[in-house]
Amino acid sequence: MKALIPAAGLGTRFLPATKAQPKEMLLVVDRPAIQYVVEEGLASAADEVVIVNSREKKAIEDHFAPNPELVALLRERGKDAYADAVEAVGSYPVSYVYQEEALGLGHAVRCAAEKTAGEPFYVLLGDVLVPDNGMLPAMQAVSDAHGGASVIAVMPVPDDEVSRFGVIAGAPISDDVWKVDALVEKPALEDAPSNLAVFGRYLLSPRVMELLADVQPGVGGEIQLTDALDAVLAEEEMYALIVDPADGFDTGTVESWLETNNILFQRKNG
Repeated sequence: MKALIPAAGLGTRFLPATKAQPKEMLLVVDRPAIQYVVEEGLASAADEVVIVNSREKKAIEDHFAPNPELVALLRERGKDAYADAVEAVGSYPVSYVYQEEALGLGHAVRCAAEKTAGEPFYVLLGDVLVPDNGMLPAMQAVSDAHGGASVIAVMPVPDDEVSRFGVIAGAPISDDVWKVDALVEKPALEDAPSNLAVFGRYLLSPRVMELLADVQPGVGGEIQLTDALDAVLAEEEMYALIVDPADGFDTGTVESWLETNNILFQRKNG
């Protein structure tokens, strides 16, 4: 089972900082943001993380490549803790596929089709950090309880933010699980079927990957993952796990990235 991390975006909200440095490599306390996401994928049922990369973002691949010369130098200087950290990151089972054009999240996921080989797979959006690594196992438990169904993470959002997100329609089957009937992209508050917004963590059945091959460009001329999820609902059940807002962090804007740094720094040193 693979964990896919789309990482080919331009990071325009962080320009000019991301002109030469990938947004995914911006520091969050003591490591690049993408390292949190890779470590979360590896702490789940996934046996490999597949980063859907841009060929211009070589820094990401350099970060996860072994560097025995640096490790040896650090050990020679008595900096074993740093050496251990560098050695560990260089040993992670990470591979890469490339999104040659920015054609949307659905297209990015589809670029990794050969890697998933007809199996269920995770999608982890790189803007979202889950430092305790507990979300994917909880989603896997929901999927296992419902015959291997797709599961998406959702989070309650305030009324004035509903129109910023994709939200789910459906009905609760327990305190923290809904059966999903539909996904509605950025609805007006009066049209929103719930206040539960999709949170950037997906456990998807192989059929979703198959359907992505036929999805046509939608909003903004891009191939949307949401369209494939809508299509799979006609054939398969889908569930949503309601997650606690304290369990995950959005780093997609400068403001939210700064806030995440402050919160996680206090947790680490508090």
